Amino acid sequence: MANILFTGGRSPAALELARTFRRAGHVVCMAESLRGHLSAPSRCIAHNFLVPPPRQQTAAFLDALSEIVSRQRIDLVIPVNEETFYVAMGRDHLPAFVEPLNTLRTLHNKWDFTFYAASLGLSVPDSILVQTRDDLLSAYARWRGLVLKPVYSRFASRTLILPTLNQAFSTLTFDPASPWVAQEFVHGAQVCTYSVVHRGRISAHAAYRSEFTAGQGATVAFQHVDHPAAFEWVRTFVEVVQFTGQISFDFIEDAQGAVTALECNPRATSGVHLLASHPRFPDAFFDSEIPLITPDGPNSSMLSTAMLVYAMPEALRKKKFQQWLDTFIRSRDVLFDVHDSLPALLQGRSILHYVSLARRHDISPLQASTFDIEWNGEMPLNIHQR
Repeated sequence: MANILFTGGRSPAALELARTFRRAGHVVCMAESLRGHLSAPSRCIAHNFLVPPPRQQTAAFLDALSEIVSRQRIDLVIPVNEETFYVAMGRDHLPAFVEPLNTLRTLHNKWDFTFYAASLGLSVPDSILVQTRDDLLSAYARWRGLVLKPVYSRFASRTLILPTLNQAFSTLTFDPASPWVAQEFVHGAQVCTYSVVHRGRISAHAAYRSEFTAGQGATVAFQHVDHPAAFEWVRTFVEVVQFTGQISFDFIEDAQGAVTALECNPRATSGVHLLASHPRFPDAFFDSEIPLITPDGPNSSMLSTAMLVYAMPEALRKKKFQQWLDTFIRSRDVLFDVHDSLPALLQGRSILHYVSLARRHDISPLQASTFDIEWNGEMPLNIHQR
């Protein structure tokens, strides 16, 4: 039995991990900067800690984590969401399951990741870094169809898919400090992966298709698929990097089954929901030599509220309601647990916190969900001397 500190209790992935580790007999603590977060009422969490916002008060956030680690005798810190990058800044002082920030920066930056993966001979879209109007014109001269995305972004909330030149010019600001990436549009089906890795060796792995989403990017239903091509791409990449931690990728699969990696998220994603039922999944975070853990059977999970609010109207519009209904009926709701029902019953509370934050800062609720944890490549000055 170990004492585990998770960060990022606002996300369903963090709640799933907390429940999974508690079932395995571990003592689970949670550190969050959002009051009333999703995981707060969970019976699986022994101690909840409200910590300073990582993005706005990085040094204070890391000091708070260090104090919790010392007081609770934490054996392992597992960051879940984008606060992962801030935890990495304190890696020398924390028993954290995370890579150094320099490694994470390369993987999180969509241009740097694409350039690096291409240098390894791995399949990625043909890409151009867009910093000026001439760069954008070069991209449109090069490809008939393209995708534009900021080098730092999340949920595909600002991604432009097959935009006209006028749409691109009206959206991009051509700020050298905030460049974009132009990529050749790749036809195919999206496949997402999630892996737990120790020094380049994968200890747990899941792959799933992105059939139903909230908006352009956030998948809300997760059906496990056995995908050797995606696994081999991930295996090759993490072995070269000698990566340690949680890492996720988005791929496009062509008609022949070959995959092209669109981007990397060096943190947890929704793939944890497909691995949660495996009794040895928590062991994958401790044991680098454990036989590879994959999902038990063709299980399917979902965020039922998001499926109803976002995915169902889109399914009706695209005449995919029967597929939506089949998925909804057979999938497990990742929030509701008969033995731990309060997170699902009180999920509206955390949504209200996002709405309140959005109003205070004149941003969308989606932007508010990462307002205090997102990382866009900055190195806060107040932690350089830690």
